[in-house]
Amino acid sequence: MIKVNEVTIPESAILAEMQYHPAETKRQAMLKAAETLVIGEILRQRAQALGITADADNSLAGQDDFLEKLLAQEVDIPQASDEECELYFRNNPQRFLTSPLVEARHILLAAAEDDDVQRAEAKRIAESIISMLSSGESFSDLARRYSACPSKETGGSLGQLSAGQTVPEFERQVFRADKGLMPSPIESRYGYHIVEVVHHIDGQPLPYEHVRERIRDYLNEKVRMKATAQYIQSLIQETRLEGFDFSVSESPLMQ
Repeated sequence: MIKVNEVTIPESAILAEMQYHPAETKRQAMLKAAETLVIGEILRQRAQALGITADADNSLAGQDDFLEKLLAQEVDIPQASDEECELYFRNNPQRFLTSPLVEARHILLAAAEDDDVQRAEAKRIAESIISMLSSGESFSDLARRYSACPSKETGGSLGQLSAGQTVPEFERQVFRADKGLMPSPIESRYGYHIVEVVHHIDGQPLPYEHVRERIRDYLNEKVRMKATAQYIQSLIQETRLEGFDFSVSESPLMQ
């Protein structure tokens, strides 16, 4: 049984809340559900003490509503200054670049994700094709002969790619690759890809004026999240709590 300042949170409420907190184990789901209800009750009690209307909603949406009202009344959350935004921009130049561009061509050896035998065979053929290409055979000819991608009709050409145009597991490796034939095939959800990087253009720095508001929003949200966590922690410390231990919680609010 859990009590929050003598207010009981029944087990039936925790069991009902569990459906909104999928987890690897039943215990983890119960902990997340119980934490949500405990924090909701703490916020509701604080709202009532301040004369803020508190309804019977104990959902996450209800907690967000309480938090907005309580933070507005009790917590002074500073806003990022122009100087802080500029400093963040100067200290994190790698975050503010245009998307790099890669011109590439590929040969796809298709294989179903759940077929280990087919995947092993596709990888074997892909490695064999890389050996053939290293020996001087034509990429275009081999693409037309082996590739399962429609791009085989243009010699395997994918054209010019920017971030987000291909699946992440393919993109991560291609955008880091040097110009030329990649020495190993890339595995993706579609199978194995033999890839040649024809041209690579690194991302170019964005001017501060183009990202200033994005930085300001990011810094303000970061401060707000920290203030929220600290505020909830302060309320927890002032609460008589029985039957629940926040030290076992994995909630981001408790980090």
